[in-house]
Amino acid sequence: MRAHEAGALHGEIGTRGPAWLRTPADVNALVPELWPRNVRRGDDGSLAVAGLGVRKLAAQFGTPVYVLDEDDLRSRCRDFRAAFPDVDVYYAGKAFLCRAVVRMIDEEGLHLDVCSGGELAVALAAGMPAERIGFHGNNKSLVELTRAVDAGVGRIIVDSFAEIDRLTELARERGVRPRVLVRVTVGVEAHTHEFIATAHEDQKFGFSLAGGAAAAAAFKILDEDVLELRGLHSHIGSQIFDASGFEVSARRVLALQAQIRDARGVELPELDLGGGFGIAYTTQDDPATPHDLAKRLRKIVDSECEAERLAVPQLSIEPGRAIVGPAMFTLYEVGTVKDVDGIRTYVSVDGGMSDNIRTALYDASYSATLASRASAAEPMLARVVGKHCESGDIVVKDEFLPADVQPGDLVAVPGTGAYCRSMASNYNHVPRPPVVAVRDGQARLIVRRETEEDLLALDVG
Repeated sequence: MRAHEAGALHGEIGTRGPAWLRTPADVNALVPELWPRNVRRGDDGSLAVAGLGVRKLAAQFGTPVYVLDEDDLRSRCRDFRAAFPDVDVYYAGKAFLCRAVVRMIDEEGLHLDVCSGGELAVALAAGMPAERIGFHGNNKSLVELTRAVDAGVGRIIVDSFAEIDRLTELARERGVRPRVLVRVTVGVEAHTHEFIATAHEDQKFGFSLAGGAAAAAAFKILDEDVLELRGLHSHIGSQIFDASGFEVSARRVLALQAQIRDARGVELPELDLGGGFGIAYTTQDDPATPHDLAKRLRKIVDSECEAERLAVPQLSIEPGRAIVGPAMFTLYEVGTVKDVDGIRTYVSVDGGMSDNIRTALYDASYSATLASRASAAEPMLARVVGKHCESGDIVVKDEFLPADVQPGDLVAVPGTGAYCRSMASNYNHVPRPPVVAVRDGQARLIVRRETEEDLLALDVG
């Protein structure tokens, strides 16, 4: 094995000593931080979630299948509510959304953030109270805004001057006064992939703070007095572990709050600090707990409000990935195992980039384990790949799996609750997998598997 591989592997056993010391027991072990809270390896060596074995799940629902530990998701909702008791916690629906999940987060007392007409439709169809919905997006159409206004969503996060004009005209026509927040681009370089960093100046989201656009947007809304400006919004990116970015963002946004107060005599009552809190995909990741996040964010907000002589606003946060990401894993069946001249072993599964594009898109790292049995075989360095006609169709770049992994085995990849099913595609005309929620040993289908009939139904040619 090449030296750089030994130091950079992101597998299930992570950094537990040199690769040549890893044993079958290491490879069979589960790192709790990577898996839903109710996943265990049973006496027969196979995985079970909430008491239900993965072999039964595969037999009933087929593979690939996304498996949601419902109690895990609910407990993470409660963790955030407990850590942020006086803060509005908005579940970010873009991470993963379906009617069942909307009902779960509603029952657990969370709010919901949506960023398209489709997500809003799912939220309303599931019965989410409109006043607890926030509507994001950098290019909301008039149709989307009309539906949001008519439904009575609790707040709309405005993202451009064109949207302010569009929404203002709509409000006048409807004789209503929608509540809005101004999305502020604070110029913070989040330590994450450039495609999921959203607060630096050169990107499509929000109003620039440094260039004066954010202040101009707030003044425009206040002066026209048609929309109700509730506050400011900042979101610096996604999969972030370093809280210093949130501190800088809060400081800059609160300075703008003070500027607005001094210029217009209005002290805005709300502040949304966004989300993007990281999770553990591999043992290299060390995410903060909700309690630690709350402590740091509250400290900086209180300090800056005191310095600016501002009343502490009603705070909001938007965890999506941090709630649903660790609560789900994807179960695959192995189709082929191919050793390439001793360089690497490729383990091909029956899914791939159509159900998890993040590895190809963001160079994301995942872990994996043999799920249908334990093995006494020695570990081997493997790459878990999909079935698509792309060499970049990689699910897990580097992982130690048992050397006797074979066709028909089940492999599970944890941490796939966020941005996997929601970004899934029909590349190569592969139907998208189902989502199954498991609780107390019982499984229920919450998103069914697509079929070839579904694909052909859209093909009207």
